[in-house]
Amino acid sequence: MLLASSASAMAQRIEAKNDVIDCGDVMFQAPVTVKFELRNDGGLMTIKDVKPGCGCTAVEYPRTPIRSGEAFTVTCTYDSQQMGHFYRDFEIVSDVLQEPYYIAMRGKVVEEVQDFVGDFPYTFDVMKTDMNNIEFDDVNRGERPVKRINVANTSSQPISPVVMHLPNYLKAQVSPTTINPGKQGVITIILDSKKLRDYGLTQTAVYLGANPGDKVSPDKEITVSAVLLPSFAEMSEFDLANAPQIRLSQDNLDLGSFNGKSKKSGTIIIENVGRQLLDISSLQMFTTGLSVKLNKTKLQPGEQAKLKVTADARMLKKARSKPRVLMITNDPMKPKTTIEILYKE
Repeated sequence: MLLASSASAMAQRIEAKNDVIDCGDVMFQAPVTVKFELRNDGGLMTIKDVKPGCGCTAVEYPRTPIRSGEAFTVTCTYDSQQMGHFYRDFEIVSDVLQEPYYIAMRGKVVEEVQDFVGDFPYTFDVMKTDMNNIEFDDVNRGERPVKRINVANTSSQPISPVVMHLPNYLKAQVSPTTINPGKQGVITIILDSKKLRDYGLTQTAVYLGANPGDKVSPDKEITVSAVLLPSFAEMSEFDLANAPQIRLSQDNLDLGSFNGKSKKSGTIIIENVGRQLLDISSLQMFTTGLSVKLNKTKLQPGEQAKLKVTADARMLKKARSKPRVLMITNDPMKPKTTIEILYKE
């Protein structure tokens, strides 16, 4: 975050590597110290004061003038005398800034710091994680579901993980901001469903770097999918009783063994057993390696349609999640229908 104090050509401002540092879980009565790395992005400047937001923190800052472009550090310590979440801000006052520059530290004071005890099967450079694929299933408009990725630092140096190429409907928070060698952290991915454009499946890829400035590469990819459901909250009891209703000949499609073949296909019969027109508005695949063909998307009561699914053996080996086909319909009791594709290599 940048704070400019004037519109002049030689505008005075401070630039921070992180203006908010997350300390993660902190032991009760074990003071935690963080160092804010800052830079003077203007002319000669002297820090006059750094004012904590409360009396439970202590600060250290340079007392001598700071030249243009020079880096400097502000050190802040929180006494962790109170259990629970904390957020403490600090006001940096200088001789040239017309307004203070704010930095903050946050975290959670706990009785005991507990690490994740599961496996870390996925490697991202100097990090290991417990997942490389995130799925937000059955999301209703307005919800903000959360997924968490546990991450371990396997290097001999501190890291500050960063999630790159986030679309506007996703946010990422890393706790703690800096993970020391051999320690663990948590990356929280938050979905803002209001910013999803279409019902059905939305997929993207984000990238996990060990530090800000890392370059995007395929080995740092995390796939993210979200399924947004249509709403039928305003339907009357009469409308629900006379609504369309989807029925499949089978919930899973077992293609058996490829037996050396490159592709295999199977068919599922879709029937409308309801009282109104069934509209299959979306037909999508969760993974690569599948293709589908549906002979009709609108079914009158009693009508049937054929869904042909073809699987590619070579492409399925690259899939990160189970091969599935997703249908979004106007059946209020079952707006999302998922067909799992079973096979043997």
